[in-house]
Parts: sequence; structure tokens; C-alpha cells
Amino acid sequence: MGEKTEKLKSVLKLQPVVPVLIVEDAESAVPLARALVAGGLKAIEITMRTPAALEAVRLVADRVEGAVAGAGTILNADHYKAAVDAGAEFIVSPGTTQELLDAARKSNVPLLPGAATASEVMALREEGYEILKFFPAEQAGGAAYLKSLSSPLAGTMFCPTGGISLKNAKDYLSLPNVICVGGSWVAPKELVAAGDWDGITKLAAEAAALAG
Repeated sequence: MGEKTEKLKSVLKLQPVVPVLIVEDAESAVPLARALVAGGLKAIEITMRTPAALEAVRLVADRVEGAVAGAGTILNADHYKAAVDAGAEFIVSPGTTQELLDAARKSNVPLLPGAATASEVMALREEGYEILKFFPAEQAGGAAYLKSLSSPLAGTMFCPTGGISLKNAKDYLSLPNVICVGGSWVAPKELVAAGDWDGITKLAAEAAALAG
């Protein structure tokens, strides 16, 4: 588990914001990912919420230099295997099941499992997980709630996702137990539909600058 934790940590430390993408058209994933990488966001989570998602992961992994393709909204072992076969270098889930943990144990590709309560965090720590997705972040209590977990659950790091924007990202990134945040605001639907890749690169650069 230690090796996979370090692998996941190295991915999440690439940038302060991991783009969370819903890709409707696989072909658009390549210029979209290139625009994000150009702005400084290399690790990219493509959620398995559309029929195009797996092909999008495959295309980004194969064609976009500098990108680290990840797959999100992974709900079961079949999803996990399909995403890894498509080239995903990290896996993200909104929550956790035993089936998912078993699949992760058998794979060399690390899992960022979702948790929203202290009990869920403790259960995942027993499984050896040190880095978790806090989801849905804003709806589950926001930065204040996550800050309150930092002392009793010291040693656990989080990637909060859900309801995070440029406006509130720093509230999370300033916390000692936050490694990065996940956000969809860096790739708005309207800019993707318009093919405004320069606009997306600009948003990505703003997000990457949050590290400072």
C-alpha cells in the first residue's frame, strides 16, 4: 500500500487543482486536456458519467504529452478494470465499497476513495489509506468541517471535491490536511462546446497559480 500511496501523492502534488471533467465527446478530450496541461494542470480526472468517458481516458493517455489521465466516478470492480485498461493512472470514487477496495488491492493503479464522515475516514485508514477524497465537500460541511477533522484524524490528507470554485478553493488549500482540490470550473461546458481552448488554458493557469 505504501508504494501506491506514494504514487498517488506524487500525482496529486502536481498541482493545487485537479480538473474534474464530464466528457460528452471523446474527440474533444484531447484538445481539452492539452489546454489544461498548457495552463499547468497535468493530472486530469475524467468521470465515468458518459458513454464517451472510457475512450476519452484512452485518448488522453495516448495522445496528450504531459497529461496524467485519471478516471473518476468509479463505482465497482468492472469500472476499475475498464478504466485501468484504458490507461488511467489513478482512480477516484465518490464513496467506498468492499468490492472497490478488493479491486484496488489487486491493481497497481492507486485509488483515491471517497469519504464524508469521521467513521468512513477511520474505516479507510484501517485499510491503509492515507489520502482520501472528501466528497461532496461543500454539501458535507465545507472547509470548516474538514478543518475540524485535522486534529483527531491527523495524518490523513484529503482532496476535497464538490461545490469548489476559484472563489472558495483557497479556503480548502490553506488547511493542513488538504493536498489539493478537485474542481470542474476550469473546464466550463460552454467553453468546451465552443472549442475555446485558450479560454480553458487561462482558467487552468489561474487555478495552477493557487499553489502560490
